[in-house]
Amino acid sequence: MGLKEEIRYKIWKLLEDKNIARFPRPVFNRIPNFVGAEKAAEKLAELDIFKKSKVIKVNPDSPQERVRELVLLNNKILIMPTPRIREGFLLLDPSKIPKNDVKYAATIKGAFKYGIKVHPRDLPNIDLIVLGAVAVSLEGARIGKGEGYGELEFAILLEYGKINKDVKIVTTVHDLQIVEKIPIEPFDVSIDYIITPTRVVEINNRHDRPKGILWEYLSHKKIEEIPLLKELKNKLISQK
Repeated sequence: MGLKEEIRYKIWKLLEDKNIARFPRPVFNRIPNFVGAEKAAEKLAELDIFKKSKVIKVNPDSPQERVRELVLLNNKILIMPTPRIREGFLLLDPSKIPKNDVKYAATIKGAFKYGIKVHPRDLPNIDLIVLGAVAVSLEGARIGKGEGYGELEFAILLEYGKINKDVKIVTTVHDLQIVEKIPIEPFDVSIDYIITPTRVVEINNRHDRPKGILWEYLSHKKIEEIPLLKELKNKLISQK
């Protein structure tokens, strides 16, 4: 078991043991839902970086459901990756969602009902990214559930010019998910803000982010599983 895996397991177990984990449980192998997730989401919505953003990308996991709802309630465009990026990205326009259905639209099922599937090249430019996490450090390092989708979404959007590599990235987590040290790899995407139910932490010296897709770290299987990666790889090959 590598160090990242050890940290993941420790956090999952801690949240379960202290009964801070919430549905869906057990939280092992997930971006864990936690008690206070809504409070963290509301703290995020109070920040200037949220208020000034017009287009916000939010991960599809349970603890960020309230974040997605607040994006829509504040009349911002919500970009949500489909699970495992298999079907690309969904765009949800709040002006096209009945007010009493906004809460449902923020769920995965609701997003598929009210969102439209959009190829990354046709997405609007994204002002802010909200990533889920299993663990984060005060240096801005983040661990997801270990499949790399947050990093791949970032790299794909970078390749299509929809973000710059220094776009503001935040995560909403429980205080217990903050750890002292996380090993950093070249493809890891650092964060600018950690938001918990009790505090907002701004990271001042985060590590640099990748400038695009680091193909050398991707297996043939992973590329085949994600149509957008396959498309970009084929484009790369055809340009040679």
